[in-house]
Amino acid sequence: MDILSLARFQFGMTTIFHFFFVPFSIGTGLVVAIMETMWVRTKDKMYLRMTKFWGNIFLLSFAVGVVTGIIQEFQFGMNWSDYSRFMGDIFGAPLAIEALLAFFMESTFLGLWIFTWKMVKPWLHATFMWLVTIASMLSAFWIITANAFMQHPTGYAIKGGRAVMTSFPKLIANSQAWYEFGHVIAGAIAMGGFLIAGMSAFKLLNDKLKEKEFFKRSLKLGLVIGLIGSIAVFAAGDQQMKALIEDQPMKFAATEGEKENTPDPAPWKLVDFMDTKTHKDKFSIKIPYMLSILSYHKPSGSIQGMDEANKELQAKYGDENNYYPPVNTLFWSFHIMALFGMAMLGVAVLGLFFARKKSQLLFRQKWMLWIVGLFTFVPFMTNTSGWLVTELGRYPWTVYGLFTIKDSVSPNVSVGSLLTSNIIYFLLFSILGAIMVALVVKELKKGPEDEDSELINAPLSSDKEVDPFNKEAFE
Repeated sequence: MDILSLARFQFGMTTIFHFFFVPFSIGTGLVVAIMETMWVRTKDKMYLRMTKFWGNIFLLSFAVGVVTGIIQEFQFGMNWSDYSRFMGDIFGAPLAIEALLAFFMESTFLGLWIFTWKMVKPWLHATFMWLVTIASMLSAFWIITANAFMQHPTGYAIKGGRAVMTSFPKLIANSQAWYEFGHVIAGAIAMGGFLIAGMSAFKLLNDKLKEKEFFKRSLKLGLVIGLIGSIAVFAAGDQQMKALIEDQPMKFAATEGEKENTPDPAPWKLVDFMDTKTHKDKFSIKIPYMLSILSYHKPSGSIQGMDEANKELQAKYGDENNYYPPVNTLFWSFHIMALFGMAMLGVAVLGLFFARKKSQLLFRQKWMLWIVGLFTFVPFMTNTSGWLVTELGRYPWTVYGLFTIKDSVSPNVSVGSLLTSNIIYFLLFSILGAIMVALVVKELKKGPEDEDSELINAPLSSDKEVDPFNKEAFE
């Protein structure tokens, strides 16, 4: 074990665990906002009960997400101080806006949503949740803006060995920022839908369940939102991958397992096992024309291989290093992401088809409910695979073309301190994860029938105005 490997492991661990909950809270927050809006428009009490029940699970994800985000930022200063010095001027603005504007807005309106159920009119209460959802997306945008600079630096100059911002508009206009943002938000929407649908499917497996209509409606709404999110994921992912051909050709070639320039038209490797030392294929299965179609949307076009990309990078940044990323990890992470993305789209379409009023087959066949239920966990694997591609693909850089990973580590950390903090963080994340799962399971077991009946049977606000200075207001 060495300092660099331990620091990278800690960054990966904290980032992956934190990102379990970012799309979780964004996606479920959106679903809850839609449910409450449907309650306001239809006055159907079922939607109010759905809002309250799934809102509790959203709150759990939000709380754990805040804790894991604090830990992630703490390890930046602890393990990556040289990186922080290099990037401080660039990161300062978007991270400050995220904390002072987006997160402040998010937490403020979330507090209003929690504590004003019977104090404001229904439309205003629903607006609070929409503002929470918008703020959470804005928060994600500012974080992604900082990350996009690491992928494709824009609006900067190097002064005194540091990256200094020269144009804030160029920073936020970074094409990678918008591609990443669209991909992340689409993934969050899909995740929110499949979480609601999957957990509802698990509940419907119980033949003695009293609230079948509640969870049937939740499942169908979840699949609709999951379908919309899955379609958006493919659209955003397609645009982002096309941009990589120009911005990061090495990353793109690695995700496709291409050592040499491909022929024209280019076949797509469905399966590939590569020798990481020689970068030669041990075994692969190829589909003719498909890589050209996926890359250029036409049955022609060649893709630059890793060997040529490496030569160009060596000519530009120096030949003391080679610039090959971990090819097998990237190839399989990308293909797992794509495979699960297609599976989510297929399950959403088929699930809605078999859940329609004329059929209802989905609710009569337990094996179908099991499939939908197991897809509760698929978005976590899909999102994690996508971030592995994003972060590992720019190896050996922390900031593409400007600053390497080995130059980013804090000079004062030791193997012992990193090993200790890794163990502590791992245990902490394990405990947080176990608590999160236990509390979600507890909420699911409790069910909507245990919600506050007085709240459900009463309007969200009084029809008559109450004088706040009247003594009756305090009784």
